Amino acid sequence: MEGNLKKDIFKVANIKLNSRLIVGTGKYKNFKETAQAVKASGADMVTVAVRRVNIFDRKKPILTDYLNPKKIIYLPNTAGCFNSQDALRTLRLAREMGGWKLVKLEVLGDKKTLYPNMVETLKSTKILVKEGFKVMVYCTDDPLLARKLEDYGASAIMPLASPIGSGLGIQSKVNISLIIKQSKVPVIIDAGIGTASDATIAMEMGCDGVLINSAIANAKKPIMMATAFKNAVIAGRESFLAGRMKKNFFASPSSPTDGLI
Repeated sequence: MEGNLKKDIFKVANIKLNSRLIVGTGKYKNFKETAQAVKASGADMVTVAVRRVNIFDRKKPILTDYLNPKKIIYLPNTAGCFNSQDALRTLRLAREMGGWKLVKLEVLGDKKTLYPNMVETLKSTKILVKEGFKVMVYCTDDPLLARKLEDYGASAIMPLASPIGSGLGIQSKVNISLIIKQSKVPVIIDAGIGTASDATIAMEMGCDGVLINSAIANAKKPIMMATAFKNAVIAGRESFLAGRMKKNFFASPSSPTDGLI
């Protein structure tokens, strides 16, 4: 981060991040494009779908050859899991194979909407925290359930802006704002962001960060879009810290009204 943002510390589970933009590693043409987009985004952390992205099998193209896990933080996630049992198995495998304890939990409800199954999500969060995982949790934008996740020990609350991959942007600013106001852990918008301005809006609302995958990977020019999101997140955070002007229903002149000629 630049300028006055150098003193604006962003931590998740006591891990300091320089960028408030987290990016996914799926949907790109190849790992080379993935690495180029991540570099352009300036992100310190990338999500890795353990069930979909190769990080273990050396006989096939492997992500770690393009993104060094010693230089960038890998966040294993459970994309594609539709029940607690599969999610737990996936993250336990990630810890066993790669030593990862900071993870992203994602338990989906159905294949059409990909909305979180919050019953399974809550159950999984409780178990993972007891097992020593630091859990960043994909969830609905329900403030009551978000509070319950925090009570269970979640390291970050990650409400959806809108359905995964939809690009619809933030659909419920009221609910997201309530989650931000009540949460003592980072609130990171996850899913549904479509373009850079959506990320700016999320940051201006007071979100601690945003996670982007489809909006970058599915852009006509992914590398350029990654740069756009980098700048959008910085601008949104600076705008939030600066404190926007009050809204008025009537005009207010920008020039002094005294001493007119």
